[in-house]
Amino acid sequence: MAQAFTPGLKVTQETIIKKKRILPLKGEVLVKEGDKVSYDQVVAKTDLPGNVIPINIANHLGVAANEVRECMLKKEGEKVEKGEKIALYTSFFGLFKNYSVSPITGTIENISDVTGQVLLREPPIPIEVRAYIDGIVTEIYPQEGCQVETMGAFIQGIFGLSGERSGEIAVVADSPKTELTADMIKPEHKGKILVGGSLIRLNAIKKAQQAGVSAVVVGGVDDKDLRALLGHDIGVAITGHEKIGFTLIATEGFGEMYMAQRTFELLKANEGKWASVNGATQIRAGVMRPEIIIPVDKSFDKNAAPDEEGRGLLVGDPIRIIREPLFGELGTITEMVPELHKMESETMVRVFRVKLSNGEERIVPRANVERIEVK
Repeated sequence: MAQAFTPGLKVTQETIIKKKRILPLKGEVLVKEGDKVSYDQVVAKTDLPGNVIPINIANHLGVAANEVRECMLKKEGEKVEKGEKIALYTSFFGLFKNYSVSPITGTIENISDVTGQVLLREPPIPIEVRAYIDGIVTEIYPQEGCQVETMGAFIQGIFGLSGERSGEIAVVADSPKTELTADMIKPEHKGKILVGGSLIRLNAIKKAQQAGVSAVVVGGVDDKDLRALLGHDIGVAITGHEKIGFTLIATEGFGEMYMAQRTFELLKANEGKWASVNGATQIRAGVMRPEIIIPVDKSFDKNAAPDEEGRGLLVGDPIRIIREPLFGELGTITEMVPELHKMESETMVRVFRVKLSNGEERIVPRANVERIEVK
């Protein structure tokens, strides 16, 4: 049977989810294999070296570079406080004194006899990696981190902003076609993951910020509202580091787009449950999708195989179109057309015949679709 491979957009009711939790540089792993961890538990930690601040002591004191070491009140490796005297030069039999003080709290890193400079290093920056999801530690990477696994529902979106957060799911839309408006967002939604339907506009985004929600999940978002929110256009770089106060996930795309019925129903079925979300997105090399993970309190076989990872597209598969002119449309593959098809651009490409959700049949390039993995 003919197949075509494409990255799948997962909407899965129950699957094994594996997350690697890795430090940016070597440090200490705080858990061991088999440990049960909660989403907010620190599983690894390290310290990033602080910034280096150079001070030209020779110029400050008016001495030669090779005399600086004799003037120092602090030695290499010693700690200093901001405003503390670190060097002293006396002249005219001690009548005149000239001091250099530390501009930071930190450590004397180096004293140079060649340049007359002293390097100060700011305190190390502590870095902690949390489990992100409730689950079991199934693998340890010494000095680097661990892998956490859980069984649960897993939903991927098209686009997101901001990083990892968690909260209780609260569905505020009555259907996947309902816009999430500002008046739906209440003070009691603080810390929760709000689920809307078709769209969220700028005024509702600002209301979500004010209310202190943990995340918002909707079908679509307007790019002009994103520009107003961020102050710049969204490029092709990875998102996930935006400081907007909550995580925003669009499950379908840009503009007024209805959330897929199966996605809405899955979120609705899990209302009131705790979930972890991440808005980080990268569409190009190294595809990364925003995600919603809803762990279930259920034992699982850690050696079980992932669900159809990497399976090709087949007739009958539900798909989403990811490029114009049908961007965001949902449908089902009805035929794997074997011969090359000439498009309006006059390029010859391989295509599918797709039945859209409105019943219309269209010819769509294979590169323009992704599978929606539903279980």
